[in-house]
Amino acid sequence: MESQTAIARMTATDLLVHYADTSLSPVEVLQAVSAVIDEREPVLNAFWVRSGDSALQEARASEQRWARGEPLGPIDGVPVTLKENIARAGVPQSSGHAGAEPTVPEHNSPIADRVAESGGVVVGSTVMPDWGMLSSGVSSRHGITRSPWDPSWTTGGSSSGAGAACAAGYAPLNVGTDIGGSVRLPGTWLGLTTLKPSSGRVPLDVPYLGRAAGPMTRSAEDAALLLSVLARPDVRDWTSLPPEELPLRDLGLDVTGLRVGLHLDAGCGMPVAPEVAEAVAAVALAFAGAGAVVEEVAPFVTPGMLADLDLFWRVRSWNDYSALPPEGREQILPYIRRWVQGGSEVSGSRILECYQQTMNLQQATVAATQAFDVVLSPVAPGVAFDAEWPMPFGNEDRGMAHIGFTAAYNMSGQPAATTNCGFTVEGKPIGVQVAGRRFDDVGVLRAVRWYEGARPASAVPDWPITGGTTTDRPTTDGATARG
Repeated sequence: MESQTAIARMTATDLLVHYADTSLSPVEVLQAVSAVIDEREPVLNAFWVRSGDSALQEARASEQRWARGEPLGPIDGVPVTLKENIARAGVPQSSGHAGAEPTVPEHNSPIADRVAESGGVVVGSTVMPDWGMLSSGVSSRHGITRSPWDPSWTTGGSSSGAGAACAAGYAPLNVGTDIGGSVRLPGTWLGLTTLKPSSGRVPLDVPYLGRAAGPMTRSAEDAALLLSVLARPDVRDWTSLPPEELPLRDLGLDVTGLRVGLHLDAGCGMPVAPEVAEAVAAVALAFAGAGAVVEEVAPFVTPGMLADLDLFWRVRSWNDYSALPPEGREQILPYIRRWVQGGSEVSGSRILECYQQTMNLQQATVAATQAFDVVLSPVAPGVAFDAEWPMPFGNEDRGMAHIGFTAAYNMSGQPAATTNCGFTVEGKPIGVQVAGRRFDDVGVLRAVRWYEGARPASAVPDWPITGGTTTDRPTTDGATARG
């Protein structure tokens, strides 16, 4: 019998093999991850709502289906977390802030429906910072979410809780959302394998310019597995792509002749830390050593593009902030209150200029990367910072100086993944971003899977999954919100 910690370390693809040969059951797996959650959650603070009785019911139903040899779908019985802005019927949503009472959706989002239809066991809704506009785990409603690697480090954000849950072993499959890097920044700072899919690949209930939802996992195979569930069409998202059978079970890749771009200078924002640049350059050397053709990619994002994207978002968030009652505004994080003030008196013509800049950014990104099968770059210029900091530059307002590598692919709609490629001398994870042509999500995942098999042992995460030594059964008191 596997220990509970060992079970929590398993990937979703591992669990499915055990379910099929009956060496593990979904209830046993839920018991194992529940014990890990019990031990780690008081420090990590990853959950907004933890599913109790509902998760146990889902696990028992899955156990019965596997006993009959009739799994409901490709992730039947696998623990899953969903970011709190992914609507689940009857589960409160707070948008990460304390400025208003949480809303309670009456219906599931497309993502929640796809997970349910496939038999996933939802163990909870994960936290995010105020309106998802911080790259950290700092929230006026939830407090501070901390890294499983070291609680003094940030998780990244805005999919902060999802990232912590994944790295800590709460669930092998986690869904985050990303409008400028919010899946991939926790990816690099927590050592995860993540994917911001092509625009429209995963249907959303609230589509918006640049927004995507994607897998946060510990392997490319698990990311592909979860994408196969999430990418089914849904008419509620009028921007979603037409039905397509993606060969996500076939991640084999011969990199001989693969055209690989190496992009080490975003052209804007914070300078790249030497340790980050060296780790990403080593990934390019690995591809070249296996026969890929590697060429440097010149900077293509200008400081003006990044500044105008930041201003566009400030105006949007100022509108959200202004809609709150005065007492609610006082509850918003001080950093966010100061940041949105920058959008308080922006003219209509100026905001249209910002919108046009996003189109310029889209054009520049596609033009600069079209010649390559994949482009390798840092995810962020630096590594995990203090957990208490709202941004990589502390409380200083430097706009979005840290997302020059990530936001470009949100605006262009291209798929972009992360996986771990090294560690600093302090032991902080360093991720590489692997981006591809529009709609080539499979090609990106194949490149990530290839690198996961080729990377040196020093770059392979030894996941900080601890605890799980109790024999307590999953809680049966229903979902309990914490805020």
